[in-house]
Amino acid sequence: MRGLRFRYGPEVVAGPGVAESLAAHLPPGPVLFVTDGQLLGLGLARPALAGLRKAGHDPVVFADVEADPPEATVLAAVAAGRAGGVVSVVGFGGGSPMDVAKLAALLLGSGEPLEGAWGVDQAKGPRLPLLLVPTTAGTGSEATGIAIITVGETEKRGVVSPHLLADAAFLDATLTLGLPRHVTAATGIDAMVHAIEAFTSARLKNPLSDALARETLRLLAANLLRACDAPDDLEARAAMLLGSHLAGVAFANAPVGGVHALAYPLGGHFHVPHGHSNALMLAPVLGHNLVAAAPLYAELLDCLAPGHPAAGAMQRARAFIDRLADLCAATGLPLRLRDVGVTAADLPLLAAESQKQQRLLVNNPVPIEEADARRLYEAAL
Repeated sequence: MRGLRFRYGPEVVAGPGVAESLAAHLPPGPVLFVTDGQLLGLGLARPALAGLRKAGHDPVVFADVEADPPEATVLAAVAAGRAGGVVSVVGFGGGSPMDVAKLAALLLGSGEPLEGAWGVDQAKGPRLPLLLVPTTAGTGSEATGIAIITVGETEKRGVVSPHLLADAAFLDATLTLGLPRHVTAATGIDAMVHAIEAFTSARLKNPLSDALARETLRLLAANLLRACDAPDDLEARAAMLLGSHLAGVAFANAPVGGVHALAYPLGGHFHVPHGHSNALMLAPVLGHNLVAAAPLYAELLDCLAPGHPAAGAMQRARAFIDRLADLCAATGLPLRLRDVGVTAADLPLLAAESQKQQRLLVNNPVPIEEADARRLYEAAL
């Protein structure tokens, strides 16, 4: 076995209602509570906020996080925290609030400019104490030292640093009950892509991430449609949330590749939710990777379909891709680019934009040049 470095991520606190116990994990003083207006309006944050107030933490609520948050939102959250004299940060929501919370904790703790933190291991730190509470089962953001922000009009840019790893992640499946089918589907597929790309990562694939990726796929394959069809099934929701978290730990150590690289321009230019973007590009990119990744995809088939009769690496790999495509289709998500407003005229722009994601493309098991990207977008159209 090659040498490796592996970070297991934050402490995990899991179970129904654990989001009400945040205060026990925070230092005394005001806390910046980062969420979005919809979650606040639905009342999902009410128990967590009540617990903080009861313990005297005087939360400063920042609920202006939007999908694909821009730099301005991060800086506004920092300004709110600074004005409130906060000594800790909580991120409550999907990937966007959690990513904003990570960066707010970093900038409030270190005072460094955001501009200097872009990229891998550029953040100086330290950060303020940070807790993360996911309300969807998909992004895995609560497990990673990664934050993705929209820069300018359309570009997705990341900060990757151990300084962004939370102190604890609270996996409370009650917060995910009743999520709409399309959100359950898109976020669940996102987590599956995290696992698949971690398992095939060209640079940092390792046995620990592999084990987490396999368990992620087993959990999600068994529970994704169950959670879609019965949105109040707490057992299925808990399995989805755990699988999403394990995938986050996996790809934090063995980073994702081509599916994500080609998905990001769809979010930046067409505002397609990230998980749905991954679903759109999943089959084309996996097909492109077959020349190198067939043995690895063959290994993963049993996670989706134990006892599948396919024999031989290539046959099993194709069966794996087909089973994934069937699972995605069964969720009801639209799976063609034309379904989300993309036309043939948009493909050159998307292909060019994908090449800005070299941080991800270097992890793909097969190179994806601009011409390859255009062909893959065409296949998905």
